[in-house]
Amino acid sequence: MLSTVPDAQLSVRDLFRRGLVIPAHPLALTEDRKLDERRQRALTRYYVEAGAGGLAVGVHTTQFAIHGTDLLPPVLELAARTAGEYEREVVLVAGATGTTRQAVAEAELARSLGYHMVLLSPCRELDEDGLIERARAVGEVLPVIGFYLQPAVGGRTLSRNFWTRLASIESVVGIKVAPFDRYRTLDVLHGVVRAGRAAEVALYTGNDDHILADLVTTHRVVVDGREVEIEFVGGLLGQWAVWVRRAVELLEEAKLARAGDDAAVRRLLTLDGHLTDANAAIFDSANGFHGCIPGIHEVLRRQGLLAGRWCLDPAEELSPGQLAELDRIWAAYPWLRDDDFVSDGLSRWLA
Repeated sequence: MLSTVPDAQLSVRDLFRRGLVIPAHPLALTEDRKLDERRQRALTRYYVEAGAGGLAVGVHTTQFAIHGTDLLPPVLELAARTAGEYEREVVLVAGATGTTRQAVAEAELARSLGYHMVLLSPCRELDEDGLIERARAVGEVLPVIGFYLQPAVGGRTLSRNFWTRLASIESVVGIKVAPFDRYRTLDVLHGVVRAGRAAEVALYTGNDDHILADLVTTHRVVVDGREVEIEFVGGLLGQWAVWVRRAVELLEEAKLARAGDDAAVRRLLTLDGHLTDANAAIFDSANGFHGCIPGIHEVLRRQGLLAGRWCLDPAEELSPGQLAELDRIWAAYPWLRDDDFVSDGLSRWLA
């Protein structure tokens, strides 16, 4: 059943566990690739006023290249300060990367700025044992969200046993499941169930190719002869960095679908294909996701939230043919967009 407890009475952990729209916050840059504080604030205000329950900052969509630079602290601080303009609680998630020393230092920075949780990105320099020890160390600073990132954008394949071990760590409060692969997604679900923490570890879909199908499905995982129900409660997504007002509506409808509304299930499964097709253009799946961040920026530029598609790396631009694909899906799926909402709030957010 859907919770009837007012948000104001729920803890951050309870809000996260109940299920939220958490946009993966992009990085607003000027043409000379400096932080555009005005538009960075506008993005945060857009997300909060659109109804997003949290923000993930310093993650893949924010561009991993900011880690280890002087840009990370002001970007984290600006998002936290802007979210603090609002009376309601916004769950603040900071991305952390690198080896144990770097990840712990970044978690300590996030804690000092008022962040609630850390999304711990994979590290190719550590084996699975090292990743587990890193998660334990970071968990001593802030609660941890595990992250199964697809290999095409810097992730790696991890075993089912790894997810069992990770979910067994008490400080792990959630997992962003984003391998873009059904087999590997099931590895996470089975790992969480095997750890006996299906009721404590919140699963967030990051499978941008399967968002709505993830959110409407209640999985029955069979472990040692036991059937355990487990579900995705929300999304922590680069795709949800755009069209956020509509994303909030879709998550609420997904909660109704999981609660037994068959009509909602049918509607969402139809929209699942539309959203996946739109994501293919935005994330540039045809070219190995090379243009995924510029694709997000282009959508936000068209709505007036960003001034351009600029990334930290000048070579990071739309792929050949991607702009035409964006034109196609823009015309094909107006019901996925929130242009009117953005238009109504844009001048206020930019003020």
